[in-house]
Amino acid sequence: MKITIDTLCQAKAEGRKFAAISCYDYTSAKLAAAGGVEVLFVGDSVAQLMLGFDSTLPATMDFMAVITSAVQRAAPDNLIVADLPYESFQQGTRRLIKDSQRFIQECKADIVKIEANDIGVKTIKEIVNSGIDVMPHLGIRPQTLKYKARGTTADDAAELIELADEMCLAGAKMLLLEGTAREAAKLITQRLSIPVISCGSGPDCDGQVLVLPDILNLSEGHKPKFSKSFADIGKASIEAIALYAEQVRQGSFPDDAHSYHIKTGEYEKLEKFVK
Repeated sequence: MKITIDTLCQAKAEGRKFAAISCYDYTSAKLAAAGGVEVLFVGDSVAQLMLGFDSTLPATMDFMAVITSAVQRAAPDNLIVADLPYESFQQGTRRLIKDSQRFIQECKADIVKIEANDIGVKTIKEIVNSGIDVMPHLGIRPQTLKYKARGTTADDAAELIELADEMCLAGAKMLLLEGTAREAAKLITQRLSIPVISCGSGPDCDGQVLVLPDILNLSEGHKPKFSKSFADIGKASIEAIALYAEQVRQGSFPDDAHSYHIKTGEYEKLEKFVK
């Protein structure tokens, strides 16, 4: 059965948590869906975790559209969240609406995520009024290249709470809080009628999201405080690849069982041909 925003609203009303994963390709999305995750984010973090850049900024709209379509094909029954890249913000609200519509119409995403602090409530309202379901992204916003936790003082927490309220009133259907103090995130979640997803914002939100490479320990380098690996697939992958390479060098792979063969009686005909 298709998971919708209404599905998650009902889960919130009943106090049931839900899980989300950021993934970037067909195969990973298949695995995430098979694991029972309800929500799949197609995040611009792909620029760092799959393309090797040092920030999310190089992710282009064309590339995001390609991978969002791939994830949707893999998991059509999941709620698909498409992430507007930095590029989309450079030409005003008209471009934001155009790219948002592309995600919904061409890529068949269910909701568009927008790093929202700087573009303002008015812009969110315009996008909503164009018929797009929107998930504002508050707290730490990677597109600003500022990674300091939010809501750790009363004044900052109050500012976030006020902004979250305004986003909800503007018509936002869901909210993502990244790197926000647990206490502030809890208050926001309790105040809002819409589902609130935590990315490093504590356990009191309605849902949680992590990137798949971190869950499987496939990524290198520093990981954020809130990240957790649930299996060491990275190590297992290296061991499998090393075994493959060694068998190739030894000549034990591929063997006869892993080869195609000419049909019975055809080799004799071939021998006559090549003489």
